[in-house]
Amino acid sequence: MSNETERMLAGEPYDPSDPALVADRSRARDLARRYNATTPAERGRRERLLRELFDAVGEGPTVQPPLRCDYGYNVAVGDDFFANYGCVFLDTNPISFGDRCLLGPGVHVYTPTHPIDPEERATGRERAAPVTVGDDVWIGGRAVLNPGVTVGDGAVIASGAVVTEDVPARTVVGGNPARPIREIE
Repeated sequence: MSNETERMLAGEPYDPSDPALVADRSRARDLARRYNATTPAERGRRERLLRELFDAVGEGPTVQPPLRCDYGYNVAVGDDFFANYGCVFLDTNPISFGDRCLLGPGVHVYTPTHPIDPEERATGRERAAPVTVGDDVWIGGRAVLNPGVTVGDGAVIASGAVVTEDVPARTVVGGNPARPIREIE
């Protein structure tokens, strides 16, 4: 593990052009390419590739290709995880999904962030913050989860929502930025 990898995982400023990180992204892209080339009949091969790509995979995962991720080794999915077509996981920090999570098509989860200050941003250094999703969460199509958010158990993220703050358990949120719509009884 390179020093830049350690900085990335610690949420400290890191250089994404570090050769070890570039190699790790290349590995993930290759595995994702192989995964995306599978057919629905190759369920066993799909699961083996997911287990090689992701840090942890529960029982009964379903991920509809195409799938995109930065590293893969920072993604963990629980039992009966389902991701529809076109999901993107920018996993420069851990992304964790609990059991029975459902993701609509085109859901994006981002952990990297860039400096606001333009001079600092010009250095190319990034930071990252984890994204944690509890059990029994439904995330609608084209929703975006931003760095550092936590989504509580049983929550629902409406289609197209942009989540910039934590979502309480058993709450429906929607909009840009996402705001509570109602609690789930």
